[in-house]
Amino acid sequence: MSFSGQVREELAKHISPARHCCIAELAAFIGMCGTVVINRFDQCSIKIHTENFLVARKVFTLIEKTFNIKTDIAVRRNTVKKSVSYAVVVRRHGDAVRILQAVKMLDEHEGRAEELHAVNPLVVQQTCCRRAFLRGAFQASGSMSDPRKSYHFEIVCSTEVMAGQIRGLICSFSMDAKIVPRKRSYIVYLKEGSQIVDMLNVMEAHVALMELENVRILKEMRNSVNRQVNCETANINKTVSAAVKQVEDITYLRERIGFENMPDNLVEAALARLENPNATLKELGESLTPPVGKSGINHRLRKLSELADKVRREQGGLL
Repeated sequence: MSFSGQVREELAKHISPARHCCIAELAAFIGMCGTVVINRFDQCSIKIHTENFLVARKVFTLIEKTFNIKTDIAVRRNTVKKSVSYAVVVRRHGDAVRILQAVKMLDEHEGRAEELHAVNPLVVQQTCCRRAFLRGAFQASGSMSDPRKSYHFEIVCSTEVMAGQIRGLICSFSMDAKIVPRKRSYIVYLKEGSQIVDMLNVMEAHVALMELENVRILKEMRNSVNRQVNCETANINKTVSAAVKQVEDITYLRERIGFENMPDNLVEAALARLENPNATLKELGESLTPPVGKSGINHRLRKLSELADKVRREQGGLL
């Protein structure tokens, strides 16, 4: 099972004890993947479509627990795509009206349907109800990438209005959600690992949250080790390249002008480098008598390189 499927499975098991939160979550299901069918006798019914059995069972449970209404579940199999889709159906007009009025998608006085693909602010006034609505929205049309590969959380909306409202609900929890159009849909998404962790916490997917945090910790440790190794490798390469250049300069000076024509302190440093081509500056300085500090030995080696360059110029050699 994918990580996204694990999150959806965990959320499907979460049934809020508060009626107003159940209504908010059900409002998300109806708004995101539901339709209201009105027949020629002006009688309405509700259909909520999903390709996930756990989501269908969650909707069934929410309606039964909150309204004591029995629903039907229709199953459709697509043999070509080898997929199964489910539809939770509220057939009786009176039951459908009760549900639509509770989720504020039907005016109680005038009896007219509101825009389905929008959430009434009255449904998500409380923080817990905003959590429940986002939980339902993710189960209805959300997905997450495998955190071991990348960090990406998204909820697919059919209208720009709904996308804007869901973005607003997410941002009310101090997150910075973005919207991008994709074909005929609008995608509300998060890309930062820390914000996706916060989102899982908001939706109360605590098991998935801990798994994601473990993945993040391992990735951060691996990245930290890689950075340290790369830094140390770069330093070693730099040190080796400098030592090779120093040995070449010292050898050139010995062959061209001889150590007897050079200052004693530079000769001492030159011999130390020839004897210890792989030693660090600190180790070279400590090998001298008396010992010389890191800056002191570096100064002498730099003088040797400058002297070698000067001799090359004077004798027509190549730098």
